[in-house]
Amino acid sequence: MLVTGASGGIGAACARAFAAEGARVAVHYHRGAKRARAVAVDVGAAAVLAADLTSEDETERLFAEARTALGRVDVCAAVAGVWPADDVPLWDLSLERWMATLHANLTATFLTARAFLREVAATGHGSLVLVGSTAGLFGEAGHADYAAAKSAVQVGLLRSLKNEVVRIAPRARVNAVAPGWTESPMTRGLVDADAVRRISRTMALRKVAQPEDVAAQVVVLASDAISGHVTGQLVVVAGGMEGRTVHEDGR
Repeated sequence: MLVTGASGGIGAACARAFAAEGARVAVHYHRGAKRARAVAVDVGAAAVLAADLTSEDETERLFAEARTALGRVDVCAAVAGVWPADDVPLWDLSLERWMATLHANLTATFLTARAFLREVAATGHGSLVLVGSTAGLFGEAGHADYAAAKSAVQVGLLRSLKNEVVRIAPRARVNAVAPGWTESPMTRGLVDADAVRRISRTMALRKVAQPEDVAAQVVVLASDAISGHVTGQLVVVAGGMEGRTVHEDGR
């Protein structure tokens, strides 16, 4: 199986979780080579593969290399994505950032999904898990570009693919997870104790997720044994987050 974005917190946790279940894992990274290699050592990865997933050619090469290393690519966790840290309202948002965010999140997921479904067409089976975000459910002020990209991934793309994939493989499945605030390299410095008290006011559970919390749900959705009759579903991993304040005080 292939994990994209395995140099990041959630991707690394997914690689470890799949390996713990006995899967042979190919670890993908774009820029985090050192982190990806460390993950690969931890999980005994079949391969450590670099690719820019916004590039059509590099994505196709990634899957060819993964196929060579694994024999077949029957599961893919499409974790790779980028959250731009700067808070920019739409009226100040540049077209350059808008396009960069959509390419890094939506286009990269499209190219990953397309390459994987071509593997499914050849093998006759497979399970794809997309990674969205609660930003795609509730929106995110200052990050409309990211919210739009993730909404497209976990709604329009997900629901289309779960119907398309059965045209080439009757038992193949596509699902997604939507993490909320998660401790990872992408959120480093943004989830200290004060921040957790503030952001968890919209959550039943007054804490942020660990990468392993998200990875566990990815493994469950990918498993034919556990989720063989589950497809087109979005699992929200966000401590019961709602689009409203649950806790009136900041405690």
